[in-house]
Amino acid sequence: MFQIPTWAYEFHGHKCPFMPIGYRMGHLAMQMLDVGRSLNHEMFVFSEMGIGHPQGCMQDGIMAATSATFGKGQIHKMFYGKVAAMFYYPGKGAVRISLKNDFVDKISPHEFFKLRKQGVKPSDIPTDIAEDVIKIVLTAENNELFNTKMLENFKFSPPLTSFSKAKCEDCGEYVFEHYLRKSNGKNVCIPCSGYENFENIIRPRIEIGE
Repeated sequence: MFQIPTWAYEFHGHKCPFMPIGYRMGHLAMQMLDVGRSLNHEMFVFSEMGIGHPQGCMQDGIMAATSATFGKGQIHKMFYGKVAAMFYYPGKGAVRISLKNDFVDKISPHEFFKLRKQGVKPSDIPTDIAEDVIKIVLTAENNELFNTKMLENFKFSPPLTSFSKAKCEDCGEYVFEHYLRKSNGKNVCIPCSGYENFENIIRPRIEIGE
């Protein structure tokens, strides 16, 4: 049976099936790309998760397995609403891993999800119920859980790291320079500019060849 470290559940905050699914997804990606954990900024993950659905717990599992984190700027959300992610390691390649529909259908009737649909919080679900659905995840083979596809000619250019900052000429707070906007002839932060189109900030630009 696949083992998830105790600290990963503590980091996530509760026991549920999707954090372990994300952990296994990240672990499999590292195996397929023949890489280790990202101690600095080595791997980039493009989560196809969105918001407002419980499968988002998967992202904590990915971070725990790979050490590619939101805080280090290595995880980008694509907002597709899918249970999938793309993993890119410069010099090693890229792979897309998605949870199989058959496995989703297999665990969906479980009591854990019945309680979640009734509004019961994951931390309030009886331990034996949570551990039972987690056991299903941890005893499954990778080929039962995941579809995998190596992505040829994957291209992504991460933003250059910059320590340059300036003060917003309206609110006076420091802003890293590439987030400054021009408004009425002044260099201002995004909230002070009234700029509302965040699309080019939150969605990364990637290319995948044939």
